[in-house]
Amino acid sequence: MAILQVNKVSKLFGTNPEQGIQLLEQGWGKTRIAKEKNITVGVNRVSFDIHEGEIFVIMGLSGSGKSTLVRLLNRLIEPTSGEILIHGKDLRKMNKEQLREVRRKKISMVFQKFALFPHRSVVENVEYGLEIQKVDKSKRREAAMKSLELVGLKGWEEKMPDQLSGGMQQRVGLARALANDPEILLMDEAFSALDPLIRRDMQDELIELQDKMKKTIVFITHDLDEALRIGDRIALMKDGSIVQIGTPEEILTQPANDYVERFVEDVDLSKVLTASRVMRRPETITMDRGPRVALELMRERGISNLFVIDRSKKLLGVITAEDASDAMKNNRKLEDILITDGPSVGPDTLLNELFEITSMSKVPLAVVDDNGRLMGVIVRGAVLGALAGESKSGEVTQDA
Repeated sequence: MAILQVNKVSKLFGTNPEQGIQLLEQGWGKTRIAKEKNITVGVNRVSFDIHEGEIFVIMGLSGSGKSTLVRLLNRLIEPTSGEILIHGKDLRKMNKEQLREVRRKKISMVFQKFALFPHRSVVENVEYGLEIQKVDKSKRREAAMKSLELVGLKGWEEKMPDQLSGGMQQRVGLARALANDPEILLMDEAFSALDPLIRRDMQDELIELQDKMKKTIVFITHDLDEALRIGDRIALMKDGSIVQIGTPEEILTQPANDYVERFVEDVDLSKVLTASRVMRRPETITMDRGPRVALELMRERGISNLFVIDRSKKLLGVITAEDASDAMKNNRKLEDILITDGPSVGPDTLLNELFEITSMSKVPLAVVDDNGRLMGVIVRGAVLGALAGESKSGEVTQDA
């Protein structure tokens, strides 16, 4: 369900922005409008929906319009045209009091600059927004303490900001935004000022927090690796326009144009693509069949092993052609030759975690869901094939 809908939103700076909107509709470009009309196009007719509970990343190079766009979402900057709907209600049509209420209860923002009050303790900084709203002191202290525990700062409540590291100060800023318990969290380059190692820690923290909170997060960044790491979906901007929206995998494997392709060309795909990307349809058999049936199935399909499942498709193990042939000669059952300790992974396992497993395994790698049901298999060479750009749709034999 879309919690936030953005419909043809633009922001133009200049003496006559409405004229600029008309010229954009007529096909004028950003450069021509700036040169001939002295109007700067910050955001150009942007449309997208953000789903409840997702991390939606807006990224682009400096000057692409991403920071302007995020400030349009809570009207810190007034849009020139378009609609911004929160639960179907247009932000642009709200009066000052209605907008203030939305900012207090529905949308919070975390900035790149920590903006902490140096004369206030950590907990006093966190509860400041609630103090402004005249929330009872005991209630706001309780909310602030809960937020600090969420971001891993329990025990630091009475410290002053200058006693904290940069990463810890950013956590205070995040806790302050969370204390209001907003539905939507806007994060504008929130980790950009941090050292690389601290930045990665904060990314991990955000992912863990999201697992607990299930907030809707709009995250602004110029860092592609960061976007790929934390985003459920990514909107890539250029010159005020969105050039592509998609999952990290879609952005990497199905770039919309040459610009996107150049943008992502140096990304290590093994750190983004998952097991579900390279898995194939499994060839299976149930335990009530015998070795002769198993051998015949393998012969027909040109494979050297079969995965054994129960009636609910739960993985029981794998059998090889060699073992099945031996069992048939010695009048043994499938359960006597079942390999139950074969490797298995979840569908979201990254490819860079599969290299060693697939290289050492004598049987294909099973992909199972949380309930142990067999979803697919990964054969030797499929991982490298995916990284080399081979199509997922091609059939690959399950030779181990």
